[in-house]
Amino acid sequence: MASNSLIDVATYQMSGLALLQNMYCYINKANTKFRNFDRIVNNRGATVSFDLPPRFTTNTDLVATFQDSTQRVANLTVSSAANVAYEFTSQEEIFNVHDYMTRFGRSAVAELGAKVEADVARANLRNYRFYGDGTTAIDSYTQLSRALAFYRNYGSPSTDTRCVLSDIDVPAIIGSGLSQFALNRNNDIAQKWMVGEYDNCEFYRSNLLPVHTSGNVGENGTTLTVVSINAAGDELVVNTGGGADANAIKFNDLLQFSDGVSGHPDLRYLTFIGHQVSANPVQVRATQTAPADASGDITLKISPALVDTAGPDQNINHPIAAGMELKALPSHRCGVIYGGDALFLAMPRLPEQEPFPTANAVDPDSGVSMRMYYGTKFGENQKGFVNDVIWGYRMVEEYAMRLIFPL
Repeated sequence: MASNSLIDVATYQMSGLALLQNMYCYINKANTKFRNFDRIVNNRGATVSFDLPPRFTTNTDLVATFQDSTQRVANLTVSSAANVAYEFTSQEEIFNVHDYMTRFGRSAVAELGAKVEADVARANLRNYRFYGDGTTAIDSYTQLSRALAFYRNYGSPSTDTRCVLSDIDVPAIIGSGLSQFALNRNNDIAQKWMVGEYDNCEFYRSNLLPVHTSGNVGENGTTLTVVSINAAGDELVVNTGGGADANAIKFNDLLQFSDGVSGHPDLRYLTFIGHQVSANPVQVRATQTAPADASGDITLKISPALVDTAGPDQNINHPIAAGMELKALPSHRCGVIYGGDALFLAMPRLPEQEPFPTANAVDPDSGVSMRMYYGTKFGENQKGFVNDVIWGYRMVEEYAMRLIFPL
């Protein structure tokens, strides 16, 4: 039984204070266009698949060389759930909170909305490309333009480009813009104190961006030296130059191959479509936590697989060779650039909780679809209320790039 702290309604007046709202840009801008998926009654574990554009390579003469056609799909699984539950005795409900229930309900919904938003923002942690080094602040329009240039240079949709910034870094960006000679734009941002739309990209701010805690390799700025790579291109053996370290690499650490390594060419990604050499350095994501052994070797699982042989999956301009070097980012706050409505969110309706009265609704502030049910505990002087929600999300990696804000 809950230990409630309530006040007799006769002793206070409604203050009219608004809730301390968070910024729900991920939920509000997510792609929820799966046909009927949000209206199907489901429980956790429900999965929907969606197609990704097929990939091909080009023959350089008029003799046709037929290649395999492969359908590419991604899966989105409703794997997360949360609830806010509270209860009152019959006397408390009648004499204390009967006229106050909407306030309890709104606060419960806002709490759930923040939970879902913060979790959906973690979709960004799957991305392997990034802009920023984790130590230099992103605090100018010039840096935003450069980040967008790298994002688009790799290949990007022509519409619907969005960027989510760390809310505490936006004032410095605005300040840098006001010092530029751009009267119309400056008048707009000075009035709203928002980045708004810039360089054909819509900008949003969030106070719920995920923080990635890096392993010791990233925190210490350790240079890793390549020992070998497997045939599939998704497993590197690298050496730290030191000894054993159980926390060398953390899951979702980001790493970049270094330029200017003696005896080795600079690595660049190929454009995702067309397979031409881009300006993007080769960056990868660690897909599992990896320790360093006593000799300093780390067996590092990475995404994407690095493929140098000709074909639809080729994505780098030179083979990975022993002696190449790479570095990992330190801990950072994770913003994002993405396009093409590539952030998918599913929030199916939950089933009726018979025999309890049940309702499914969408919160207008957060955009969260959730269930609410209530009932009296049989034989007890206790009435419970539950707001709950299930959800799943997926951001398609080639359509997105992590924006790195130092902590």
